This record gives sequence, structure tokens and C-alpha cells, in this order.
Amino acid sequence: MRIIVPMKMVPDLVEDLELNDDGTGLDPDETEIKLNEFDDHALEEAICLKEAGGGSVTVIALDGEGVDKILYTALAKGADKVIKLTGPEPEEMDGNYGLAKLFAGAIADIPHDLVLTGVQGCDDRDGQIGPMVAAMLNEPTMSVVSALQVAGNTITLSKEYAGGVMGSFEIDTPAVLGIQAARQTPRYVPVSKVRQIQQSAKIDEIDVDDAADALSKVSAMAPPETGAGAEMLSGVDALVDILKQKGVLS
Repeated sequence: MRIIVPMKMVPDLVEDLELNDDGTGLDPDETEIKLNEFDDHALEEAICLKEAGGGSVTVIALDGEGVDKILYTALAKGADKVIKLTGPEPEEMDGNYGLAKLFAGAIADIPHDLVLTGVQGCDDRDGQIGPMVAAMLNEPTMSVVSALQVAGNTITLSKEYAGGVMGSFEIDTPAVLGIQAARQTPRYVPVSKVRQIQQSAKIDEIDVDDAADALSKVSAMAPPETGAGAEMLSGVDALVDILKQKGVLS
């Protein structure tokens, strides 16, 4: 099973987010970047499939802050090959459409059976990279996948719907799947192993100068508006007075 895992870097939502000067996006100099957690689950599922049935795992990521470390970590976890897409800056991309176009262009030239993406990114939650890559590759796709099994060229998978309803499907390879959760928690690798990999492993590079034409752009971003805040009541009598004022009590 030849598996490709596209990986996306996203803002660390634990940190404070600062806007750029014109208010159209995040300030790249003030924003901490990390690997999208759902893509980490896609990588874990890919490695588990390889360990169970053989094959190879190739990881692709767009060049940017911290990407080399992420790719070396993927190798330390069990990936066989890592590729860095160079050329456009991440902030120059037309959102997920531009990134999907670059991923699809690179993947089209790599023999594969499966493409596993994270179900969504924690920065936008739209879950569209997988479906767009599939459309560009003209391959079937399924998202919100919580379990899968491989039998030859057929994938049996479980997909979660709203309300906890589960559906079971079969899909033929090659295919693109959006992984919601791997079969186990993404494995941890010590820093020493990552450093060891850095000494001997190679990151392949593909120059992708053809960034996608912009289909949309952000006109403005702003922090959420804050209200007047909560009123702290000193006791039950104060609550009763408010209820009387609102006409709830007479």
C-alpha cells in the first residue's frame, strides 16, 4: 500500500493571535506555527497501515516555518520519504484551494494507492483540502473517517455523521480519505531520535512556482467583540430583584 500524507502547518491556538497591520490576516512574525493535529492522526493511521500490511508512507508539506522539523519527525515516526514543496510563501496562498492545488500537482506525479489527509485544519475547520485534492486528481473521496481496513484494492471504512451515527462504506483505490482519528494516539518520538534522523535523512524538494490564482481573499479580520461583561450578584435577594425587573416574578 503506497500512502501519501499531505501535512499542513497552522497557527497554535494556545497562543495569543495578533493581526497584521492592514487587518487582513495574522501577523506571521507574531504567530506561533505548529503541525495541524488532524494531519498527525492521518500520519499515524498511514504508519499503522504500513506496519500491518507493508508498503510505504510519503509525507508532503509546503515549505515554511518549522516544516523541516515536522518532516524529520515524520521520518523518525516511520515515514519512508518526505517532500518539501518550495516556491510560494504560505501567506501568499489562496487559502486551502491554493494549498490543495499544490498538493494535487505533486501527488499526481507520485504512484500511490491512498492519500490520507486530516479531516480538517484547526485554523478554518472547513475540511476541504481532502475533497479538493480528490477532485483535482479525479479520485473518489470520503471524509470524517474514524476506522478503515484494507483488503487488496478495496478499503472498508467507517464514517461518522452528526449525532454519533456511523456509516460503513467500501471504496476502491486510489482514493483520498479525510482521517478524523487514527486507530491509536499519534506516537511520540524523542528529540534524540529526530536529531539522529537529521544527520542521515534527506528531505526531497519540489519547486512549485505555479501558485493557484486567487478565487477569494479576506477583506478584514478582527478579534471577537466583547460585551459589557457579567454582573456579579451578592445574594439571592439581588437575583430576585432582577427577575422582578424583567417581569419574570411579580
